[in-house]
Amino acid sequence: MAAPGKEIRLRRILPGGKALIVAMDHGVSSGPIAGLEDIRKAVANVAKGGATGIVLHRGVVRFARDYFDERLALILHLSASTSVGPRADRKVLVTEVEDAIACGADAISVHVNLGGEDDDGMLQDLGSTATACARFGMPLLAMMYPRGPTIKNPYEVEVVKHVARVGAELGADVVKTLYTGSPETFREVVRGCPVPVLVAGGPKLDSERAALELVEGGLAAGAAGVSFGRNIFQAKDPIGMTRAIARILFDGASVDDVAPG
Repeated sequence: MAAPGKEIRLRRILPGGKALIVAMDHGVSSGPIAGLEDIRKAVANVAKGGATGIVLHRGVVRFARDYFDERLALILHLSASTSVGPRADRKVLVTEVEDAIACGADAISVHVNLGGEDDDGMLQDLGSTATACARFGMPLLAMMYPRGPTIKNPYEVEVVKHVARVGAELGADVVKTLYTGSPETFREVVRGCPVPVLVAGGPKLDSERAALELVEGGLAAGAAGVSFGRNIFQAKDPIGMTRAIARILFDGASVDDVAPG
């Protein structure tokens, strides 16, 4: 049974059992990419649009702290790697759960890539972080990705449902993973994972409608929501895009109801 503190914090992240989380941890992995040059503005935009949570590294929390309240949860990201290094897929812990508590975080997130030679270290980090989160009553979001030389197709349902289940098995309270392309196949991922599953946005899609269809498909499969990055903060209108996704998630709107004309 979850500690009361964890249950209370989970309700902030998944109000009514649904979550619209915006990942903004890209500054470490990719630098100040488009949409994240001004972290204050980026956070303000999605807060206005109705996001329920934002993923940040601890160093930039101080610049956006005014936007976190009972409606917007702070999820502190503990994992990091950089695209300028030789092992970009190898995530290491750069922050501890205690640091997240000091930052006022409502939850923790950890990134795990499975399919490479560094699986063991990332699995160990996930397990140790889950232990610390249980001790402190902090919810844990596990970003679980099939990524590495042994993965032929990262969207293949058998692979995706395996990595999602790993996250739950090792103690995650919420799992984020890749959409497998259809509600029918992604339903298998959700069915095989005993904790809420969020659909990852992945790379920037060709159109905003495609991103909204991803949201709709994930919900049809039973997902608890989405965790998007570029497909929100790099949208032409990040506030409007966040609002459109929120309407699909929380109001039952269709893509046709909210898609740009």
